[in-house]
Amino acid sequence: MAFGDITAHLEPAEGRLLSTVAVFDLETTGVDVENDRIVTAYVGVLDSAGAVVESHDWLADPGIEIPDGAARVHGISTARARAEGRSAREVVDEIVQALRSLLNAGIPVVAYNAAFDLSLLKHEALRHGLSPIERPSPVVDPLVIDKHMDRYRRGKRTLDIVAAHYGVALDDAHEASADAIAAGRIALAQAERFAADLPGALPELHDAQVAWAAEQSASLTQYFVKVGKLAPGETLDGSWPIR
Repeated sequence: MAFGDITAHLEPAEGRLLSTVAVFDLETTGVDVENDRIVTAYVGVLDSAGAVVESHDWLADPGIEIPDGAARVHGISTARARAEGRSAREVVDEIVQALRSLLNAGIPVVAYNAAFDLSLLKHEALRHGLSPIERPSPVVDPLVIDKHMDRYRRGKRTLDIVAAHYGVALDDAHEASADAIAAGRIALAQAERFAADLPGALPELHDAQVAWAAEQSASLTQYFVKVGKLAPGETLDGSWPIR
């Protein structure tokens, strides 16, 4: 699966940090990026108004049992994945190809909490003997940007809450296409709202998020040590966009 036909005529708009964006989301068997597996995935392209102009989704048979807790989140049972899902290797290969073609065309990939999805995708590629995207760039993570630009806002920063904060509809949370599209529209809203404060070009924004994610991880590490969730000396991995 490649987006070659559409990337041939997609160009970032002059004077805008974000115009055309790719969007990406996974639903998985769990939250361990090294050992959990992809169940559903979505890669799409949004125009500058947030309209979907290209779309592709996948359902994989992950090859392992889908825990009940994960199935309750995304709605895909082990039985359904086995009956309707495609080979995990084929699915992973197509996702990697799709993202690689978009990134090679200079289209930024938006993913909410990108380090989770991109790290898990990397380990899935390695598991199946495929060449992973080692250093995806440019990546835009609305969660990292929101935490940096509005760091003192109280409350949780789950996708549904942050979407509401930026006036973005999210009608089917934890469904890969809905989550990915909402994340893309949040990123577009952030680029407008914080235009005077964000870096003016995608490479600089990517590099800034690397630093912001590290700072956010260090701050959360301090808090977790303080409340006893981490032992002194333990640290969270703040690497971004792949940890």
